[in-house]
Amino acid sequence: MSQNKAILLLGTNLGNKNKNLELAKFLISKEIGIVIKESNILKNEAIGFTTSNLFLNQKIELVTELSPFNLLKIIKEIEQKMGRIYTKPLINEIYVDRIIDIDILFFNSITLDSNRLKIPHHQVYTREFIKSLIFF
Repeated sequence: MSQNKAILLLGTNLGNKNKNLELAKFLISKEIGIVIKESNILKNEAIGFTTSNLFLNQKIELVTELSPFNLLKIIKEIEQKMGRIYTKPLINEIYVDRIIDIDILFFNSITLDSNRLKIPHHQVYTREFIKSLIFF
């Protein structure tokens, strides 16, 4: 099996946010692959919707044997296990509060553009806070 390198973005703005990030990393390590790097954790305001809940965001780099689509499938299962509920945003808003959000930012050096998955993730270039997350 080949070893693939992926960079994921973790985000949470509900509940015990530090615990949410720790649980997400634990489940990713258990079900996806080995986390080899972690960035700083950044506290920031929501983008794309109105809420009083600040986000905690962190990037992780990992190695996995999964393909991009299988990685996406397991990520969605982890979000569901952690209690993520997909609800419809308010009018004129894009997103909602969430206990966990896991996005695939990069996968090896591939470019992928399908209805289900876009790599690199489009927010890599549009969200300034992502650039502030630096790997140790």
